[in-house]
Amino acid sequence: MLEITAHLHIPDDEFAWTYVRSSGPGGQNVNKVASKAVLRWDVAGSPSLPADVKARLRVREANRITTDGELVLTSQRFRDQERNRQDCLDKLRAMIAGAAARPKARRKTKPTRGSKEARLREKKRRAGTKAGRRSGAEE
Repeated sequence: MLEITAHLHIPDDEFAWTYVRSSGPGGQNVNKVASKAVLRWDVAGSPSLPADVKARLRVREANRITTDGELVLTSQRFRDQERNRQDCLDKLRAMIAGAAARPKARRKTKPTRGSKEARLREKKRRAGTKAGRRSGAEE
């Protein structure tokens, strides 16, 4: 069971694991042992996540999700299969935790009095510069 927060849990039976030969560290061992972990998880069909978290995850990780709604993660940082598997789970936990945090709603603000005055001063200065160019061109 993958625990993301106190309220979000994903059971292990939702994950599909495959292991392939890694191109990472391992020397000659790399040609013999399938240590690269590939995690596939059906985001669209998962009952473990609320709909709003799913939607944010789909937007944030669009390049990792297939057209079938399956999230694909790989890890080949380590020489052994179990650490790569754990690394995939850690990556997934971080992704979901990021998507679970609701974005703060933006509050509209008005420009300050000083910023309005500064903008008008700058407009007058630019207008004067351009007016000076016009009067010189007419002569």
